[in-house]
Amino acid sequence: VNIFVFEITLTYFLNSTMPSEVLIAVTSLFENFLNSKKLRKTHERMVILKEIYSLQGHFDMDLLYKTMRQKKHRISKATLYNNMELLMDAGLIIKHQFGKNLAQYERSYKYKQHDHLICNDCHQVFEFCDPRLLLIQNSTSKLLGFNINRHALHFFGSCNALENNGTCPHKK
Repeated sequence: VNIFVFEITLTYFLNSTMPSEVLIAVTSLFENFLNSKKLRKTHERMVILKEIYSLQGHFDMDLLYKTMRQKKHRISKATLYNNMELLMDAGLIIKHQFGKNLAQYERSYKYKQHDHLICNDCHQVFEFCDPRLLLIQNSTSKLLGFNINRHALHFFGSCNALENNGTCPHKK
């Protein structure tokens, strides 16, 4: 069975900064979305989008806020929350709820379907893709007469090293 870790195969997409052509594309998509909703294209909205697409992997609101403050952007948390909703509506970010009432987000431009394994101890999120899940999705779609456009699967557990050695190698 061919199971591969997304972090290895899609490092460029999920764990690196975006090249300028991607930033141009997402900016254009967001501007078109704002125009269609008759909303203003503000400096704050564009800076938030740029900062999100410069982050690596998953992020929460606190990380985004701290990153923006470190770069001397003067944006309130309320502005961040409001614009996160807009970015989700525009299809440019995805919100995940991995437990502990803490939402995490990830960029979704040219999104590749993947699933998550969350460590119960260090709360690190690992991404993986197992092609068998696509087979299950397709057979379920056919069996129940649905057009499934995406799914979310989250596994929660503890690493074997923690159980064997008493320490989690992923804990920072």
